[in-house]
Amino acid sequence: MFTHRRYRRTALAGAILFGAVAAAPATQLHAQSGRAFTPADWYRVTTVSDPAMSPDGNRIAFTVTTVVEKDNKRHSEVWVVPTSGGEPVRYTSPSTESSSPSWSHDGKYLFFQSRRAGGEGSRWALRMDAPSGEAFQLKDYPSGSIPRSGEFAVYTDPAPRDSSADSTRSNDPFERMQATARPPYGSVTRPIAAARFDGRHVVDLGYKRNGPGYVPNPREARQYRPSQLWMQRFNGGEKTRLTSTVYSHRNATVSPDGRRIAFIADSKLRPDSVVQAENDSLSMLPYNAAREAEPRNDSDIFILDVASPNAAPRRIEIMGSERSLAWSPDGRRIAFVHSPARAQQSELAVVDVSSGNVTKLGNGWQFEPQSFEWLSNDAFAVSAAIGGSTHLFRVNARNGSRTSVLDGRRRLSGFSFDDRKSKVAYVSTSVNKPTELYVANADGSGERKLSTFNDSLNREIAWADAERFTYESVGGLEIEGWLMKPYGYQPGTKYPLVLYIHGGPHSAYGENWFDEFQNIAGAGMWVLYTNPRGSSGYGSEFTYTTRGRWGLEDYEDIMKSVDIAVMRPDVDSTKLGVTGGSYGGFMTAWITTRTDRFKAAQADRMISNWWSWYGSSDAQGLTEFEFYGKPWENPALYDTLAPIRYVDKVNTPTLIVQSEEDHRTPMTDAEQWFAALKKRDVPVEFVRYPRSTHDLSRTGEPWLLVDRLGRLRQWFGYWLKDEAADGTPRVTASGGR
Repeated sequence: MFTHRRYRRTALAGAILFGAVAAAPATQLHAQSGRAFTPADWYRVTTVSDPAMSPDGNRIAFTVTTVVEKDNKRHSEVWVVPTSGGEPVRYTSPSTESSSPSWSHDGKYLFFQSRRAGGEGSRWALRMDAPSGEAFQLKDYPSGSIPRSGEFAVYTDPAPRDSSADSTRSNDPFERMQATARPPYGSVTRPIAAARFDGRHVVDLGYKRNGPGYVPNPREARQYRPSQLWMQRFNGGEKTRLTSTVYSHRNATVSPDGRRIAFIADSKLRPDSVVQAENDSLSMLPYNAAREAEPRNDSDIFILDVASPNAAPRRIEIMGSERSLAWSPDGRRIAFVHSPARAQQSELAVVDVSSGNVTKLGNGWQFEPQSFEWLSNDAFAVSAAIGGSTHLFRVNARNGSRTSVLDGRRRLSGFSFDDRKSKVAYVSTSVNKPTELYVANADGSGERKLSTFNDSLNREIAWADAERFTYESVGGLEIEGWLMKPYGYQPGTKYPLVLYIHGGPHSAYGENWFDEFQNIAGAGMWVLYTNPRGSSGYGSEFTYTTRGRWGLEDYEDIMKSVDIAVMRPDVDSTKLGVTGGSYGGFMTAWITTRTDRFKAAQADRMISNWWSWYGSSDAQGLTEFEFYGKPWENPALYDTLAPIRYVDKVNTPTLIVQSEEDHRTPMTDAEQWFAALKKRDVPVEFVRYPRSTHDLSRTGEPWLLVDRLGRLRQWFGYWLKDEAADGTPRVTASGGR
């Protein structure tokens, strides 16, 4: 386990040990069989996700996503497989997109999400208690939290809209204009000719978001429609509104006996409009460290009786914020995840419903829960990121003691249990294995792989593996890293190395299959990747220790990993590359202002100038928190940490990749970096992808995503391996290499 403060050489048997790296090169590497990965192979990888086990534990539904190269799109279907084994079967039409399966509480229906012609909304269903047939819609089928009796469901929905707003809108002379062109509510100016203006009219922040793009303009005063509690019975009864309040109810869950509803709401039950007004006012104030550090109690847990929903709910006061409410099977306790403050450790907690006494189960544990499920009145199943891996634990519900039941060097996700909590389904992936579906007993025994979608590709391609290592960095922090071997590795041969830096900065690399790493390793280069301080998965103190210090100690963490790697006799220390996206793009640029050690760089969705980024991004709140205020409140920090201020020191050939519709790290910073390098005669190329957002490398159009993989490979092949774009030896003007 990670000690977080002091390095331990016993962190993992077989790891590369700090100070003893050079002794561990080829002996740990095994011979490869199969061919190298190429960018075009990305089209053939199948992704498994969203496992959902049937209530009786006999079947698992899940989403299967493939790529249709000729159509430049992804295609998703819902498949089902028996937990006892056998061939998975496709349950939805290959002519439509279907995903996110879920079972009805009695197992009669399998619901899934799909947009189909002639349908209303996106929820469709299949009968599972009868011979298979066509998908259909159950418009009034209850959904939400269901008691043990299965008689009804409780859910939250906004109060009905004020119809007067719709009547006002019907008389709007700008009705036919594009949504972002219409005059926003409260604006001073109007178009002279509505039919001729097709621009955008903005009066407030939040007018654009990465992904959705530009947001339609508000056309009337903001309507607050607090989320209310509703009930619907399974006998075909009408939806019944239980509450009529000025505040919103969140995370509503009904007790097993169906008599009480627990929910989360504003701690003082203030109107939504008041809460919003307070937040708006606070966002306008200058940054104040003392105010920011003050304990806050923005929300609390409330309980009301189903029989008297209009009575004042009982409040359970807990400083901080709460989420993921879940009743114990006997209905005597409620479990939840508690967060004292934004930058403090989250932990699992339990409140006794009768007394209101809260028991926190973290017990100083370094790691934070990702998901949990009651197994019995005395135990939970809890998943957590343990550095770059995912573990499933059995946790004592009384004292928080933990036992790992599923672990290893891999990433697990989507845990789904049967009603008896005897089995668990999940998706597993490792460094050299794409996603597949697995099932195990709830205690971790009897693990079995249920899908084989990628087996054929696994036999054909020699996926690169990675050696895991830990090392001590500045301040005694233990840092986790990986070194992925190049395809065709031969002992005694030196290979170039490419350093990868993740985004966030509070993201993390880990023990999962990743196309970008396989792409570079498949081209015959080492891939080095780490989780420097600021990464998630190592506790909140580790995650937020970079606050106000981006590019300082985290830079040291990253460069120490390079120092360790180049001690190996099989790494060519004269042929190093560096790349990263988002925060990793910022850090890539930052590194090239600090050292000429790298012979090539690739900056993805980069940030070069914190002032311009702040003014054009949809995520200003990130640096308002991380940099202790707005740029004009803390100009020295925004200036000091901006790579553009030191661009005169950059000599590293750089490939810049940017998306035209990226509103998280907009184009302007990449343009500034390109212009500066070009003016300084530093070799630079700038690739701008259309129809793409901040998520191009993950969910972008297949053709563009694969094109990007190819360009990364070509860029580093050119500068580190002396190769032309087609992989052949590069020929100079004189005819030599």
